Amino acid sequence: MAREAVIDSRQEILRTAARLFQQRGYDATSMNDVAASLKLSKGGLYHHFQSKDEILFEIMNHAMDITEERVLGPVRGIANPEERLRALIRLHIEVVLSPRDREITVMLHENHPLPPALRRRINGRKKEYIHFLENLIAEIQGSRRATPRVSPRAAAFALLGMINWIYQWYKPEGELQVQNLVPQFTDLLFGGLLV
Repeated sequence: MAREAVIDSRQEILRTAARLFQQRGYDATSMNDVAASLKLSKGGLYHHFQSKDEILFEIMNHAMDITEERVLGPVRGIANPEERLRALIRLHIEVVLSPRDREITVMLHENHPLPPALRRRINGRKKEYIHFLENLIAEIQGSRRATPRVSPRAAAFALLGMINWIYQWYKPEGELQVQNLVPQFTDLLFGGLLV
């Protein structure tokens, strides 16, 4: 099999597994379910991945790649820290709500089933993101005259908690749309957590 075909097959397996994990949950989805959705034999699936844990890890790793590419990459080039944070909020919300990136919601919802060694690797990547955000908030707070009432770490966790939970309640046809959420979440952070 050509290398490109193997990569495409792996990507298709990951996309399908991410969709199934999102719809049914990781624990309720078997390797047989993934194979059946792809019209593959179970052996064909095991040719690409040794276990369901490996599939979940690869989905989460890809979710972190998406976050680095679509959130961190673009904001790192913004010189003004407040503008950097505003852009981060907007881009992070867009990634969480992207219907094509099911890996993100799987990563947010299914961390517990990973074996400890794989969970540590994903959590290490998540911590890098949290530290980036924490340092950015500290930079903004340091540029203001008043002593902040909220620590940068608490503010970072509060912001991530708000954004990462959106997928649980967001309805595309609902009153709160991305264009409404971004300014409201931004105002919440700048009006409350940074002061």
